[in-house]
Amino acid sequence: MEKSNRWVDMFVFTVTLVVAVLFCFPIYFSIISAFKTNGEILRDAVAFPSSFYVDSFVFLWTKTDFPAAMANSALLTITSIVCMILMIPMAAYAIERTGKKWTNAVYVYYLAGMMIPFQVYMIPLFKEMKAIGLYGTLTAPILIYISGSVGMGVLLFTSFIKGIPVEIEEAAAIDGCSKVRTFWQIVFPLLGPCTASLVVLQGLGIWNDFLMPSLILPSDRPKTMIVEIFKFVGELASQWDMVFAGTALSIIPVLLAFILLQKYFVKGIAAGATKG
Repeated sequence: MEKSNRWVDMFVFTVTLVVAVLFCFPIYFSIISAFKTNGEILRDAVAFPSSFYVDSFVFLWTKTDFPAAMANSALLTITSIVCMILMIPMAAYAIERTGKKWTNAVYVYYLAGMMIPFQVYMIPLFKEMKAIGLYGTLTAPILIYISGSVGMGVLLFTSFIKGIPVEIEEAAAIDGCSKVRTFWQIVFPLLGPCTASLVVLQGLGIWNDFLMPSLILPSDRPKTMIVEIFKFVGELASQWDMVFAGTALSIIPVLLAFILLQKYFVKGIAAGATKG
């Protein structure tokens, strides 16, 4: 029996190792390619660079709109995430703790929005943004990101709030705390893992988004980092050294955020899957 379990463990470990290699290889490929010339990349894509080539990074920061595009990406991501954290947990708290028919109907409405693909309402949404004068501004994608995250965010937070004892809030009410103060000072700190999950999932999607900025933001000004990187991919020729240098720079903030929030992110996903 022990021998059989050992073989099972070895098989699971082997499969896990293979999957880990497959997932890590694109990161490895991007990093080593960022320090190669375009000729080296085309000659041998997976080989180590022959020298520490950094001219592509210097060119990106001094001769292109990449710094401004990266600032736009950071602004879109940070502003959208902050607004999500300020609004979505309160909406989920009201839905979960009220428990009335109309709040349940709002909850179902939010979840129904998750089932409609973005491509279905993309054109009417852009026409609406143009009609109200937001098309071509950074405000438009921020509003779209926030509204698009409500369904998943409410589902995540309501599942987590179910596990928080109501007695804690009742004790706060006896001490004279208002509903708003009770939420922000007592309930919200307990939602740390759930909030971290929202930050990682939504932040990663916004940071790496290509479709929205490329369609909404004006073409005569810097857009976002991913759109700026795509400019180096041509129909007949591509500057792969610039592409991978920009990709390497875009990976760094994502890795730092995930490393800092990894513990809370795993807790939030596990709690959301088991509660409710």
